[in-house]
Amino acid sequence: MTEGPNLAKLAALLAEPARAQMLTLLLAGQALTATELADTAGVARSTASAHLSKLETAGFLACVPQGRHRYYRLADEGVAEILEQMLGIASRAGAMPLLTGPRDAALREARVCYDHLAGRHAVAMLARLQAAGVVVREGVALSLGPQAQQMLGDLGIDADALKRGKRVPCRACLDWSERRDHLAGALGAALLQLALERGWLRREQDTRAVTFTASGLAAWNAIADRAAAGELMRE
Repeated sequence: MTEGPNLAKLAALLAEPARAQMLTLLLAGQALTATELADTAGVARSTASAHLSKLETAGFLACVPQGRHRYYRLADEGVAEILEQMLGIASRAGAMPLLTGPRDAALREARVCYDHLAGRHAVAMLARLQAAGVVVREGVALSLGPQAQQMLGDLGIDADALKRGKRVPCRACLDWSERRDHLAGALGAALLQLALERGWLRREQDTRAVTFTASGLAAWNAIADRAAAGELMRE
């Protein structure tokens, strides 16, 4: 008798296309109703409810009752990381074409991965932060570097609060489209929130893709470049 978690049972849950599509949509970090998820997956409301119940029982989802509605979201950041990496495996295995339509191109540029930014611009940001000494890498582990206090303070982000928080300040998350790491953890979430609040990017409907404005992309790219030059000023 095999001991330990039943991996085959969990894999079977994800093998159902409608459930996989619902989980992928929830990677955007938003909580959605069963009706919204049913419409996206192209299944009946009753079918969606059955799928969601199984995913919740398995620990993939959390349900948040609010008024007459029940909202579903990913259980935690760990689930999001697993799903993002599975998308990478699917891409490498040929289950997902690397170059398809405009929506896929938009996802490769910038998308929400639970509560932080993923895609080409996110990968480039992490590389800039490392070059500037804001983030330090030791093997696969990331931590706040010697330049973090000044840079984050100028952006209105409290580096000490990130260190004291329950979440790890910095974490590498493998980007399925770029095959390199982007920044997750408390700092990754704070930077995405900053970009949204300042109007640098906007969410697209029914997709995880987000679109930078021209000025927003310039501001995003300038964060670590100016930090490296010691020129970062509060926007």
